[in-house]
Amino acid sequence: MDLQATLLALLVGLVQGVFEWLPISSEGSVALVVALLTGESAFEATQFALFLHAGTATAALAFYRGEAVGLLASAPEWRPRDAFAADRADLTFYGVATLVSGVVGLSVYAALAEAATELAGGAFVAAVGVLLVGTGLVQRAADRWGLGERATPDAVDAAVVGVCQGLALLPGVSRSGTTVSALLLRGHEGERALQLSFLLSIPASLGAGLLVVLDEGVPTIPVPQAVLALAVSAVVGYLTVGALVALVRRVAFWGVCVGFGALAVLGGGLLVAAEHGWLAVL
Repeated sequence: MDLQATLLALLVGLVQGVFEWLPISSEGSVALVVALLTGESAFEATQFALFLHAGTATAALAFYRGEAVGLLASAPEWRPRDAFAADRADLTFYGVATLVSGVVGLSVYAALAEAATELAGGAFVAAVGVLLVGTGLVQRAADRWGLGERATPDAVDAAVVGVCQGLALLPGVSRSGTTVSALLLRGHEGERALQLSFLLSIPASLGAGLLVVLDEGVPTIPVPQAVLALAVSAVVGYLTVGALVALVRRVAFWGVCVGFGALAVLGGGLLVAAEHGWLAVL
């Protein structure tokens, strides 16, 4: 077995399993690790990061299995005329938001190769940092101006959150950070926003992983190590989601986003300087 590929699989599986639940881009973080340790292009590193989302989608499905079973059980009784009635609003929200994020996400993915390949080395790191800072500022706005106390999602929630999730295919944009922030700004209570966001991630993340496999095959590392990375992300994701959901109830994570983003911008700037030999002048 390739020891280097195995260690990489363990590392990125761990990063994906933990960061998926934080308002920090797990995709951007995994892509950074892969790009820096393997020399892969930004696009190839991002593809592998998307592939790993299937692992944490499995973790979310296991953690919220009761809610998922309840949604599936209610599906035969769904009717368009009362799609957003109290007992059917969640099912409609997940369906509409998934469709919207699919349309937006496919458009983003189609443009991702050109956008990502324009970024290399330090420029890629810095660009991810800028996007992380932006995510943190959105989180701060949600913490400050969210209204709270809404019980059920509506059509506007589904459309807005679906767009946010589709745009999260961009490396550096936190899917959980932006979708939870949107739900908070729309008036949903914090723990409820987390549940809506994490359950919504399941079809989108499984779809992103499948899209990458159908488009390019298993990227970056051999198939056994890729399966290992998926397994690690699923196990770590399941073990950490409960603790992280409880932590999110008490800690303002917008500052974490801004802090990580600022460090990435600084680190990316230093890498750019090193790549161009500017540091030698100092």
